[in-house]
Amino acid sequence: MTDEHQTLALLLFSGFVAVTLAITTWVSRKRRGSAEEFYAGGRLFSPMENGFAIAGDYMSAASFLGVTGLIALFGYDGLLYVVGFLVAWLVVLFLVAELVRNCGRFTLADVVAARMRERPVRIAAGTSSVTVSVLYLVAQMVGAGSLVALLLGGTSEAARAWTVIGVGALMVIYVSLGGMRATTWIQIVKAVLLLGGTIALTALVLVRFHGDLDRLLLTAAERSGHGEAFLAPGLKYGGDWTARFDFISLGLALVLGTAGLPHILSRFYTVPTARAARRSVVWAVGLIGGFYLMTIVLGFGAAAIVGPDAVRGSNAAGNTAVPLLALDLGGGAGSTGGTVLFAIVAAVAFATILAVVAGITLASSASVAHDLYASLRRRGGKPRSEVAVARVAAVGVGVVAIALGLLARDLNVAFLVGLAFAVAASANLPVLLYSLFWRGFTTRGAVWAVYGGLVPAVVLVVLSPVVSGSPDSLFPNADLQFFPLQNPGLVSIPLGFLAGWLGTVTSAEVPDEARHAETEVRSLTGAGAA
Repeated sequence: MTDEHQTLALLLFSGFVAVTLAITTWVSRKRRGSAEEFYAGGRLFSPMENGFAIAGDYMSAASFLGVTGLIALFGYDGLLYVVGFLVAWLVVLFLVAELVRNCGRFTLADVVAARMRERPVRIAAGTSSVTVSVLYLVAQMVGAGSLVALLLGGTSEAARAWTVIGVGALMVIYVSLGGMRATTWIQIVKAVLLLGGTIALTALVLVRFHGDLDRLLLTAAERSGHGEAFLAPGLKYGGDWTARFDFISLGLALVLGTAGLPHILSRFYTVPTARAARRSVVWAVGLIGGFYLMTIVLGFGAAAIVGPDAVRGSNAAGNTAVPLLALDLGGGAGSTGGTVLFAIVAAVAFATILAVVAGITLASSASVAHDLYASLRRRGGKPRSEVAVARVAAVGVGVVAIALGLLARDLNVAFLVGLAFAVAASANLPVLLYSLFWRGFTTRGAVWAVYGGLVPAVVLVVLSPVVSGSPDSLFPNADLQFFPLQNPGLVSIPLGFLAGWLGTVTSAEVPDEARHAETEVRSLTGAGAA
């Protein structure tokens, strides 16, 4: 792009940052400083507002950039992410949303600790939530680096590094100043912008092919270099049995992981009742479902119009497929229309990243302050000290996410999110379901369920081709690879459930029937809920 076009793009790009900072400043002047205000926005959001915020929180850079890139590069096999991300909400709707809203206050640990010994359960659940949040944050940082490097007309390491640092700084500002109320409004604005941009791009792709989806798919297959194989299963996950098991592992992680994501669970506490939480999910499912249907068109559109070779040439992992598609649809490189459309899409994608990292950072800082700090601190501290700790924790989480984002800058963002989903499904989902539905579940079972899923998931990732042993690894010159699968979910998710069962049946603790009955009544009726 020319210097003039870069200036135009950066102006549009900076507009959303200015608006979101204004929202944060406005909210920070109105907030009361209480824990309920900081963590849950005072529980004042309507189902529609919360539904848009959930959609804004969930439709991440992995969805907009990573999934579209994978479809553009691998065709049919890239659709696994679309199906997994969407089907996961059935688990949330039917098993989690209302019950979590009734049983907890701010975090996952609240649900489990309602009927267990608090200290060990909160430490375990808090540790797991922070781990999942940091992994999810890394994916957003990688997406931001790829996007801004492309926007600036190059892929220099310095530009990508400073982008990651800038995103980290902004997310700390959003969370520490505005809390949940500012984060929610940022996510609502982002959801509207993202859906609007996606609808516009989808319409332009369909106009390019005169509404003929068959022609779109055939053109994508022809340009892919793989022919009909591009439209059939197996291009990415069908080479051998290892690839097939990786396919199953990833599918399990995507479908089961959403119900264990801390930043998604925390959104159910921002509405006044469980009924409102359920209606929020219905709104979110409608918005998210429509969005993912459009990403399919955009993915195949990028393959047909831009071509997989051009996508790989810009970013080997495919993270820049959508901006390149926008550039072409607007008239091509060097044209004013192309640059304006490219800049709008880049700004929307950047808004996506900022909104998601704000939500994740808030959830992780809440886990640090409300679960870890509150469990380990000396009694008798100041009532508001927990919120102050959460603000400091936001800075610490931001620093860690920035460092890991710089390290993982060459991996596909959707793939990185798949790892976060695997850890969430392995460590958080077993303890959540056991706590809600198993009468005999004990404290030891809860702690073992968390660590029994968390530790194997993290260890298997470290020993997988993701970290070492292949040219695409984080450390390509090292070889610590002992586990063949790229996603650990197939092994670590069953281990989490098994560890929770084993810890319970070997525990000498007698389950508290009265506390279970109280939790059951609260979860189903909302009586006594916060």
